[in-house]
Amino acid sequence: MEKIPELTAEKRLETEAVGLLAGWGEYPVVVARSLKKQGYRVIGVGIKGHADPRLEDECDEFTMGPIGKVGMGIRFFKQHNAHHITFAGKIHKVKIFQKFAWLDYIPDCTSLRMFYDFMVAKKKDRKDDTFLLAFVNLFERHGISVLPATHFAPELLVKQGNLTGSKLSKAQQLDIQFGWKLAKQMGGLDVGQTVVVKNQAVLAVEAVEGTDLCIQRGGELCKQGGFTVVKVAKPQQDSRFDVPTIGVGTLESIKQAGGRCLAVEAGHTIIINEPDVLQFARKNKIIVVALHEGQLPAENDQRDAA
Repeated sequence: MEKIPELTAEKRLETEAVGLLAGWGEYPVVVARSLKKQGYRVIGVGIKGHADPRLEDECDEFTMGPIGKVGMGIRFFKQHNAHHITFAGKIHKVKIFQKFAWLDYIPDCTSLRMFYDFMVAKKKDRKDDTFLLAFVNLFERHGISVLPATHFAPELLVKQGNLTGSKLSKAQQLDIQFGWKLAKQMGGLDVGQTVVVKNQAVLAVEAVEGTDLCIQRGGELCKQGGFTVVKVAKPQQDSRFDVPTIGVGTLESIKQAGGRCLAVEAGHTIIINEPDVLQFARKNKIIVVALHEGQLPAENDQRDAA
C-alpha cells in the first residue's frame, strides 16, 4: 500500500474550508472543534446511522446521507469550496450484514462502480483497508484530497508511557508482549487490531464486530476476569483512516467484562478526552499503558501509582 506522508502540525492548509466525513463516535466532534479553533470553516457530511447529530452545531455547513451516496457528499464539499477533507469516526461494518442493510448501500451514479464491485460483482473483498481505500480513491478522482485527521488534531495521539502509573505485574507484561505480536499479525491480515489475552492464551480476536464486542466476548469466556486488552495500529496503517481510537467507552467495556489492563501503541493511537479516560481508569483500577514495539522503558514499566 502506498505510504501517505505525514503533515506537520505547523503546516496550515492554504484554504478557508476543510471537509469532514464523519462516522460514529466522539472523534468527529473533537476534530470539528479542532478545525474551528484553527480558523477553518468546517463542512461536514455525516454518514447516516453513524454520525452524531451534534455535528450540525459544530460545523459551519452540515448534511447527513447514506453511505452509498458518496456523490452527494462530493457535491456538498465542492459546493462549499472544501477541496481538502478528512475522515473521522468509525464505520460499523457489521451493519453490512444486517437485514435490509442494502438500502443504505444503494449507490448514486458517482459511486456506482465502487459499490458494484463490492456488493454485486464481488470483485473486491470487504476488508477495512480495501473498503476505505476505495472511498479515498473515489474522492481523489473527483479532485478532493483526503488528509489524516491527526494532522488537524495531533495532540490526540498518545505518547509513550505508563499512563495510569499503576504497577504492571509480570503476568501482565508477558500478556502484553504475547498479545502485541498476535495483534500485529492480525492487523497485517487486516482482520482486526484488538486482541484479549490472559496467561498468554487468546480469549478473543477482533473481527467485523469491533473493539467493544471483542472485549465483551473475552469477558464472557473468562468469567474470573483480570485479562489484558491489546490494541495496535496495523503494520501497513494508512493514517487517513481506521487509526486505532479509544475513549471512556472502551474503558467501560473493559470494566464491565472484567479486564484489568489496556495496552495501546504510542504515537499511533488516538485517545479521545484523555483526562477523562485516565480518571475513569484509575477510579476502576484499570492499568493503561502506551508502548513502542510492546515494550515500556525500564523506568516506567514498574512505576508505582501516584
